[in-house]
Amino acid sequence: MVYLTRTEHFNAAHRLYNPRWTKEENEAVFGRCANAHFHGHNFELLITIKGEPDPDTGFIYDAKLLGKLVQEKIIEQLDHRNLNTDVPFMQGKMCSIENLVMGIWNELEPHLPASARLHCLKLVETAKIYVEYYGKQ
Repeated sequence: MVYLTRTEHFNAAHRLYNPRWTKEENEAVFGRCANAHFHGHNFELLITIKGEPDPDTGFIYDAKLLGKLVQEKIIEQLDHRNLNTDVPFMQGKMCSIENLVMGIWNELEPHLPASARLHCLKLVETAKIYVEYYGKQ
């Protein structure tokens, strides 16, 4: 099994805020991330696929095609957007990095060819915070 990782970037704003809680409860849990005016991040998304290399190309999937697919299906939905209000797959969900990476997986996975299965997504929010998601195990 061979693993291939491609890195992409996007910039987006979000707010951590539970509408069932009071303003004080939200601030106690989420701090400045509950700011009513949102806040932004320069996200880094690492997409790792796995498979066996094709005997003719040596690829599990052409990295350029993977980049084009990620741009079309993910980055165009997220880049320079408000994740809470502008992204259909995040509607009705707490806009945490954990929920975001699961949403990205669900958006991307159906579009990959059978020869290249999605193995892992790593989403970096800040220099100190990132998540990894391996799908539903």
